[in-house]
Amino acid sequence: MAGEQPQETSALKARFDKFMEERVAPAEPTYNLQHAAGADRWVHPPIFEELKAEARSLGLWNLFLPDSESGPGLSNLEYASFCEAMGRIPFAAELFNCSAPDTGNMEVLVRYGTEEQKRTWLDPLLAGDIRSCFAMTEPAVASSDATNVEATIVRDGDDYVINGHKWWTSGAMDPRCKVAILLGKTDPRAETHRQQSMILVPLDTPGVRIVRPLTVFGYDDAPHGHAETIFEQVRVPSSNLLLGEGRGFEIAQGRLGPGRIHHCMRAIGLAERALELMCRRAESRVAFGKPLSEQSSLRERIAESRMEISQARLLTLHAADMMDRVGNKAARSEIAMIKVIVPRMACNVIDRAIQAHGGAGVSDDFPLAAAYSLARTLRLADGPDEVHLETIAKLELRKYR
Repeated sequence: MAGEQPQETSALKARFDKFMEERVAPAEPTYNLQHAAGADRWVHPPIFEELKAEARSLGLWNLFLPDSESGPGLSNLEYASFCEAMGRIPFAAELFNCSAPDTGNMEVLVRYGTEEQKRTWLDPLLAGDIRSCFAMTEPAVASSDATNVEATIVRDGDDYVINGHKWWTSGAMDPRCKVAILLGKTDPRAETHRQQSMILVPLDTPGVRIVRPLTVFGYDDAPHGHAETIFEQVRVPSSNLLLGEGRGFEIAQGRLGPGRIHHCMRAIGLAERALELMCRRAESRVAFGKPLSEQSSLRERIAESRMEISQARLLTLHAADMMDRVGNKAARSEIAMIKVIVPRMACNVIDRAIQAHGGAGVSDDFPLAAAYSLARTLRLADGPDEVHLETIAKLELRKYR
């Protein structure tokens, strides 16, 4: 795996760590108070824009893109420690223009976008001036098998006409969200994995309708949010199609690998924070005449958590290293493994931390309940556990044929 980081990367990480410690972490209570008092839940409070501008001025921007002129060009392995630290605080990733689904959409445009598409959408996304969303999942079908999607993208002269019903369109509630990348069928008669295409849909196009924000265990995840969306006779220019008809699955494979590992990196940071809160609670709380830290059952839970986090981190770093050295396709099994292991681990660790906090753990006085909702969602987002387990098994069995 990796040796020592290059000097410039080490200097960048030191600058990043200082900013997280001195500016971002102390600002979290202020952010929460300002957001709660704000007139619009779907708008970030003032403290956010201040921190975002400061992060960009420090060169802490677009850290996720390897080989990019728009950022420091970190490898997946180098980015891992940055991304993990961002995962500790819900709004942190966006401060550095490193939040989903924008990261995945930017990667799609970098790899597959035309020059016109890049000028129109990629440039403002890289600058952090707008946000985007990804419209794939549908309520009427089992979207874990993307061949099921029923949204249609039909050619009509120089345009495509789009009809479909999507949900879990994360980020669409944000008023700065200006464009969706939508997966739909262009040719239902083609070979199964050549029926689907991806197309850019400006959200102000007539026929695009946000139905409602969806909740996760009661959390609406504002100001990010997850929308149910309707696309009804939505007409966009044919130049908005990405890569070509029938290339949707090809694009998806290129998009989802980095997105999955970023989710895992952030989830490790989330689990680390939960363990930290559990340990602080154990040292400060007394029950049955002695501190919780002297209770053997809780000590076991702390030890299990430490081991599980460290195991998950090592496998994630291994997957990142493979992506850098041999490419995303060759690292499919490793990416699938961490996508199962890391969210499961985070759920376990956060659940133990909730238990250690008693009734306070399930309240909003601590970030644990919200953290659990996020970790549990990751067992479904970007493919459910069952899909990844099937991938791992197929690739393993292939070795013996």
